[in-house]
Amino acid sequence: MTVPNASLAGVRVLDLSRVLAGPWATQILGDLGADVIKIERPGAGDDTRSWGPPFIDNGEGDAAYYIAANRNKRSVAINFAIPEGAALIRKLAPHCQIFVENFRPGSLKKYGLDFQSIAKINPAMVYCSITGFGQTGPYAKRPGYDYIIQGMGGLMSLTGEPDGEPMKSAVAVADLFTGMYSVTTILAALRHAERTGQGQQLDVSLLDCQIAMLANLGSSYLVSNEHPQRYGNQHAAIAPYQVVATADGHIILAVGNDGQFRDFCKAAGAALCDDDAFATNEQRVVHRAALTAALAPIMSTRTTSDWIARLEAADVPCGPINTLDQVYADPQVVARNAVANVVRPGGANIRLTNNPVRMSATPPTLRLAPPVLGQDTHAALQELLGTSEAELQDLHNVGAI
Repeated sequence: MTVPNASLAGVRVLDLSRVLAGPWATQILGDLGADVIKIERPGAGDDTRSWGPPFIDNGEGDAAYYIAANRNKRSVAINFAIPEGAALIRKLAPHCQIFVENFRPGSLKKYGLDFQSIAKINPAMVYCSITGFGQTGPYAKRPGYDYIIQGMGGLMSLTGEPDGEPMKSAVAVADLFTGMYSVTTILAALRHAERTGQGQQLDVSLLDCQIAMLANLGSSYLVSNEHPQRYGNQHAAIAPYQVVATADGHIILAVGNDGQFRDFCKAAGAALCDDDAFATNEQRVVHRAALTAALAPIMSTRTTSDWIARLEAADVPCGPINTLDQVYADPQVVARNAVANVVRPGGANIRLTNNPVRMSATPPTLRLAPPVLGQDTHAALQELLGTSEAELQDLHNVGAI
């Protein structure tokens, strides 16, 4: 099931992960051409299959949540909580180069599916363990949830209005960044394994990744020992860099330097540049409240589309705040083929977001719709292990598949 000439042609992933961070990582590997064998619980599958509404197939199928993170995978339903099922996973391990799991540290050992056990079977295995808090430390055994990590990792303390409550991101950014960090680390370890024949365990945690993605704000605290403030939709060090109301909605002004501010004033027919309080970015930041108050009557005179046309003509950075219907209808988004149609087994046609990466020689491909639970169990076991029909029936009878 690998794709000839794809970036990861010939690479197979044994994916025991569920929910978002792990599936996000393995979906990207699948997009790049890897054969991803998604191991799911018979009868239930990945938790996110039921995390809705909305659901596809006229409300009777899998949740949109599951669909978002599981394209380009094969679903193999194995119950590894029983010995026969765990043995199947171990038999599949020599046929794979990458193993991804997101169980609590130590919990797979009793099934013989921990790193040490798998490494004995396949010494070159890249074994990625994704957890909330890592394999070590006092919180290692705790379950990890994106919402909690956004709070514990500092992101919520930085997000929201200055006089409001701390605010989480609507998108599960801790999970998604952890998935992205996992992909990067997996590919680095795979390169090492291909050179040396030596596999390794990758310890990737949501909390570690959340702290890393604090980026300049985390660095600001480490340098100054001062807590960054919440600025809502404004910027701590640039002004005007904020949302402002127009005659019919809102617009984002992203004026990054004094020259752009002068261009803004000219395009808006405003005399703000003549005020010493607004002459430089430093002064505008100091007098942020006065600047915001001065902008309000100016920006309310035109519609959002009028302002965007006028400011873009003056090369002043700005943009709309689109709802999702506007996002997917945007001509730039359409031109970049952000959305694709794919047909699931059974004939259901669904729309999916494409992988955003463009590669001139080995581009990501959308070749497999998010699978129906267990749809590939027999085919994968026959292909990889040579399992006979009689053996498949025996595995069914004991509840292993």
